[in-house]
Amino acid sequence: MSRSMQSQKWLDTKLYPFENKYLHLEAGEMHYIDEGEGDVILFIHGTPSWSFLYRGFISSLSKKYRCIAIDHIGFGLSEKPKDFDGRPESHSKNLSEFIEKLNIKNITIVVHDFGGPIGLSSAIQNHNRIKKVVLFNTWLWETKNNPAAQKVDKIINSGIGKFLYLRMNFSPKFLLKKGFYEKKNLSKNIHKQYIYPFPNKSSRISLLNIGKSLVGSSDWYQKQWNKLDKLEQKPWLILWGTKDEFLTTEYLARWKKKLPNAIIKNYECGHFIQEEKTKETIQEIEKFMQLTNHRSANP
Repeated sequence: MSRSMQSQKWLDTKLYPFENKYLHLEAGEMHYIDEGEGDVILFIHGTPSWSFLYRGFISSLSKKYRCIAIDHIGFGLSEKPKDFDGRPESHSKNLSEFIEKLNIKNITIVVHDFGGPIGLSSAIQNHNRIKKVVLFNTWLWETKNNPAAQKVDKIINSGIGKFLYLRMNFSPKFLLKKGFYEKKNLSKNIHKQYIYPFPNKSSRISLLNIGKSLVGSSDWYQKQWNKLDKLEQKPWLILWGTKDEFLTTEYLARWKKKLPNAIIKNYECGHFIQEEKTKETIQEIEKFMQLTNHRSANP
């Protein structure tokens, strides 16, 4: 456990005032928070974020619901084992193991970024435990034919890409900032909470591995997309930042086509909507929870 708990002096417990919990998984020690009681809302982050991204959501929504947020192995306060391959399919396997070990049911799963393929794949596998889906900017289809993804893939698999990720901590220091439409929404203190979980080269391998998986796991994403029918009939809420330079509104158009009954809300903000439009998106999730609960109570 000491490896998971080491060196958290940087953690701002006023911003993140939760009890740290750990679950032993096959891949390592997974950190998570589990606050409140009631229907389960399970928050799944992408890269280079961690459960800190959802702190405002958990503080607010845990008054009525049981809010659980994980840190993927290799991220946040979870263990960062050197032998873990860090691919989305492996993270998804970890998430399924987590869900089964905690035996949680009637889950509203909330996904974002790489947490989309990770969380949705696990949700497909555990579809009987899933009640509803909340989706922030993400995808779930092949990426190998996408020119923008190909460009990123070429850089990240080069010597310079490896140097930037492992030596310069490029993902949380620079890419995260690029994910904000209004840079003022990322204060120095909040930015620190994303940079400090990755203090050295060995702790940053997870960032490099998941980056390589943008195109590297392309066929696996498509397989999950082809199985999405297991979740399609459940209530969906899509909360989309329209100024996202990574996942543009073209991605949103594809979700709309696939999920014509989804409730969709657009926001003039970047990739990290949870940071830029916190209050607005919390309110939408609250409405969605009440609306769908009312529907299920009155079929």
